[in-house]
Order: sequence, then C-alpha cells, then structure tokens
Amino acid sequence: MNNAALIGNPNTGKTSLFNSLTSSYEYVGNWSGVTVEKKVGQLKNKKGYLTDLPGIYTLHPLSRDEGVAAEFLATESPSLLVNIVDASQLERNLYLTLQLLEYGKPLIIGLNMIDVAKSQGLIIDTETLGASLGCQIIPLIARTGEGSSNLLTSIEEADDSLHTPYFTINYGEIVENAILNISRELNDALPDLSGSHRWTSLQILENNPAVTAALSSSSAEAGLMERLQTVCQSAQQQMQDAGEHLSIQEYIRSVRMSLCHEICNKVVDSTLRKPHPLTEKIDAVAAHPFWGVPIFLAFMFITFKLTFDWLGNPLSDLLDGFISGPITNIAVEGLELVGASDFTRELILSGIISGVGGVIVFIPQIFIMFLIISFIEDSGYMARITVMMDKLMELVGLNGKAIIPFIIGFGCNVPAVMASRSIEQPKERTLTMVLIPLMSCSARLPVYALFAGIFFETAQATIVFSLYIMGIVLALVMAKLFSLFMLKKTKSFFMVELPPYRMPQARTLFRSTWEKGKGFIRKAGTFILGGSVLIWLLTYLGPGGVATTMDDSFLAAIGGLFASVLAPIGFGTWQSGAALVTGFMAKEVVVSTMNIIYHVPDMSGLQSQLALVFTPLQAYSFMAFVLLYTPCLATVGVLRKETASWKWTLFSIFYSLVLAYLVSLIIYQGGQWIGFS
Repeated sequence: MNNAALIGNPNTGKTSLFNSLTSSYEYVGNWSGVTVEKKVGQLKNKKGYLTDLPGIYTLHPLSRDEGVAAEFLATESPSLLVNIVDASQLERNLYLTLQLLEYGKPLIIGLNMIDVAKSQGLIIDTETLGASLGCQIIPLIARTGEGSSNLLTSIEEADDSLHTPYFTINYGEIVENAILNISRELNDALPDLSGSHRWTSLQILENNPAVTAALSSSSAEAGLMERLQTVCQSAQQQMQDAGEHLSIQEYIRSVRMSLCHEICNKVVDSTLRKPHPLTEKIDAVAAHPFWGVPIFLAFMFITFKLTFDWLGNPLSDLLDGFISGPITNIAVEGLELVGASDFTRELILSGIISGVGGVIVFIPQIFIMFLIISFIEDSGYMARITVMMDKLMELVGLNGKAIIPFIIGFGCNVPAVMASRSIEQPKERTLTMVLIPLMSCSARLPVYALFAGIFFETAQATIVFSLYIMGIVLALVMAKLFSLFMLKKTKSFFMVELPPYRMPQARTLFRSTWEKGKGFIRKAGTFILGGSVLIWLLTYLGPGGVATTMDDSFLAAIGGLFASVLAPIGFGTWQSGAALVTGFMAKEVVVSTMNIIYHVPDMSGLQSQLALVFTPLQAYSFMAFVLLYTPCLATVGVLRKETASWKWTLFSIFYSLVLAYLVSLIIYQGGQWIGFS
C-alpha cells in the first residue's frame, strides 16, 4: 500500500488536490500558510494514504509550519513524493523539486495551473521537462479537477512503474568531498535513514535545523554531530581559501538556481508571454499605499451591513420564529403525549430548546460572515491585506503575516492561533498568538446581535463594526507594549507571495463556508447543549434542594460572587456575572445562559427582558467586556499547545481579563460622566 507525501510551494493548489484525491476535506485558501500541519487522508481508491504537508519554498525551514515538512522527510519514509508545481511560476517552484529529487525516493510532478500558464502565453514542453528531471509529469488544473484522476492512477501504479531516481547535482570538488565524508559518517552511524545519505549530507551542509534536530534526537553514537560539524567547517575554510566568498549554504543555493534557470530555458517558451493586466489594475486601487486600508475597512463595513442589517437579521428572525413556533409546539405536544413530568418538560423546553435555540437563531449571521471571509481568502485579496498592513504591524513589533491569523480569528480563535505557525520569528509568533483572543470570533456574534438588536436597532452594523475595530486597535496597542517591555527586539522577516486575483468557484466557496460554519453547528449540538442542560440544572437546584425561585439557585450564588465587582462597569447583577462565568466555556453560552435565566420562549421575549435590565451604555460596556475578557476554553487549550508554555497561556487569560475590565470601566464611567445613560 502506497504512503505518498504531497509537497510543493505555498499557493500551488496542493490542498485542493488533496481534497480531490482523498475522501477528506481540508481548508483551502488562495494565500500561503493555509496548511499549518501535516494532514493524512486515505486515497479514494483505498490503495494507500496521502500526507498533505505545509507549503514550503525550500526544505530549509523559516517557520514552524515549514519545519513540519522538513522534519517529516527527515524522520518518516514515504514510498512516493508527489510534488505539485505551479506551471506559471515554474523556475521558482523547481528549486524545491531539485531538493526533492535529491531525497532519493520516487517522485511524480503534478504540473498544476497549466490553464493560468497558457493564459499568460507560456508554453511548457512537458516531455523535455520530464526527461530533464527523470520523473513523470502530469498536467493538472486542480480547481476544476482536470488531471486529478490521472494523478490518482499514477500514485496507485507507483510501485510497479516507478523506480528510485538517481538524481545528482555536481556541486564542485570541495562540496562533493564534504558530502562524501559526511555520507561515510552517516552510513556507519545511521544506516537506515529515511532519505538518502547524500540528501541528508546536503541538509547538514546547509545547516537545516529540522534535519540536525532529528539526527541529534536519534540513537546515533555520541560525538556524531561534532564530527559532522567539523567536516562542514573544514569545507567552508577550503572554499574561502579557494577565493569563494559565499557561504556553503549560499553556494549550494546558487548552483541549484542556475540549474533551475537552465532547465526553464529549455522547456518554457515565453515568447508570447502576457502580463497580468487585470491583477495590476485591481491592485492599483485595492492595494494602493494610501487608499488600500480605507477600501479594506469599507469592505468590512459592508460585510457587517450584510451580516446584520440587510440580510442576516431577517433570516435570523425567520429561524427564531420557526424554533419558537413549530419546533416548540411539536415538543410541547410530544411531551404531553408521553406524559412527561414537570421536571422533564422544563428541562427540554426551558433548558434545551431555549438554551440551544437561542444560539442557533444566529446561524444566518455567522454563515454570511464566513462566506465573505472565504471569498477574501480564495480570491487572493488576503495576501494584499498582509502587504498593506506590514508597515503598521512592524511599528508595533509584528509583521504583515500576523494579519492573517487576526482575520482568521474573526471566524474562530482556535485555527487562528494554529495559523500563527506561518510566522517565522519565535518572538513575533508568540506575540501574535497571545493577541489573537482580542479578535472578535464568530462565537461573540450572537451576543452582539442580541444587544445591538435591542439597543441600537438603527445602527447595528456600525456598533458591531466598532467592536471589531476596538479589538484590532487594542491588539496593536498591546503588541507595542509587550514588544517594548516583555519581549526582546529581534530582526523581523517578512515574505509573502502575491498570487493573481482569481474568482472563487462557487462549489469551493460554499464548501469552505460550510466547513467553517459546521463547527459552530457541531458545537451547538454538543458543547452548548451540554452547557445548557448544566446551566438549567444550576437554576433549578440550590443549596437547599430544588430552588423555589431562581434567586435561590446555585447559578445565582455563583453569579452573585462577581456582582459587586462588575457594578462599576455597568452590569452588577448576578445574572450578568453568571452569564460571563459560563461564557468561559464558549462565548455563545452567554446567550444560552440569559435565555435560561430569563425563562423566555423566543428571542423577542429575551429582548424585552434585557431592555428592562440594561441601558444602551451598559449594553455597549457589556459587549466590550465579552469581546475582550478571557479566551474560551478551547482557545486556552490550543494556546497551551502552541506556545508550549503555561506562563504565556495564563498571561493571556490574565491580561485580557484586566484589559476587558479597564476598557468597560472607561466606557461606562466615561459615558456617565459625559451624560450618556
């Protein structure tokens, strides 16, 4: 059975092909850093497995996600490599191809985006390319699926039709002698390396941290790494004595790049090459140094208008009517039919339907938001946002790549924290992860929609937009403070590819939206359902047994512990305290808790109750607190995993809680001082 690895540059269509070749579906976006860890799926023909590795330009990792690919090749032993190459950027992509050929395992090249190359006037001689590299070339158009069946067949037949290639590049006498000496050491100490000894020797000469770390952690004899380093230093000294001013790494890279250029001169006919007039025309406006950011903000404001005022609210009202009407009526009739007890009736109607239903009604807004974010990602606009924001990010101690996890954080903070792996510098990566919880995720949308719909009915989009801007601004301010006082300044590195604009395919767009949104639905059916039952039980029971009134319940006692602390920021009631405590599990549970506490049949009933308890100023203070206070439980878990530090995880919880209190205090007390009620 085949164990193939899918590898290539970022933004070459690897993940789209992975979805076509396997029975699974992974996240697809038209920007680098989408795949942040290896994904494994079974081939559709059930005759093997395919591993989708993060997009990399070279096997020498610059970031943690790139290190996943290099470490995989150093420690695993795939039977086949499938290298996805962008036909419109052949010379740049071939650099990685040469490194993979040197790995010494059978290799198939999937020449993707041949339609893009043709539209640019590039004609590629695939037969000559295959002969030059000694491997099979399969033309592909991953977006439409063209050629994917041929690639699947080639992977299936790999054991019979392919052999281990013998591909070498002559790097000159000094480097070749060093390769020979390192290979001898490796052959004696580690005869069963996953890659060829020559490939491993080259990685050691290039000081590949993923490979050297894998060797250091292996069962090799003591002193091996020291002997290998001695060989590398000797070779470097010989090159300097011979008048070569480049380091060994730079010299090896120059030899490979010269070969890439030579191959492309033979196989690519670019006499009819065309520019990208459409991309250039759009970038002249959308990515303009001055107008670019205002255009992006205007685009996001329109997003909120669609999400709340124009489309989302009417759909949510229809869904609310369906849940409070037919669904509730069916539940009531069914409970009467089976003769359910009062306890069971209350649990199902007041606990489950009110609690879960109060969150589900906001699904239209969440899916509209995800649809627009998916469009930004798949169109190529996401990469432009990173470039436009790079200078601002650099001023606060980050770089432009941090904006990608921030925007992903608008959907969910958990994948956003994981996406921070694409940031090369450890300091900037840690700083970005700690700040991501300030991005307003979709779980907070139900809270905003509820309160903005009650107190700011004519300006819902503006109010919610202001909260998103508040989160971004505070993240930038905190980044500057943390980078000045807590983290040592390091040299920043920013590199991002700007792909041409592409109109996302409807199928891909809606599938991407569904993959994002189904997590919210799954959470409603599991986590929020369980939370709603627990919260209802806490309202039903008290220290004295069954609570006669909700004020005597366990939930009231829990919320009451925080009421006096919350009073200065505008919502010093046990109901608000209880909702915020349960919101630590998941921010959507804030709305579920309020539905259960106020015991209302539908959303309009809850709105009427909250209108009696809150003022507009208190409501805005409450929304700001929900935006900023502690990350949810799932985000805390992934922060611990990605930072590998309880110190940074606990710091993220502590600073966000303090920040939320201070901001809400300023909003409420400042609003009262200037006369808002």
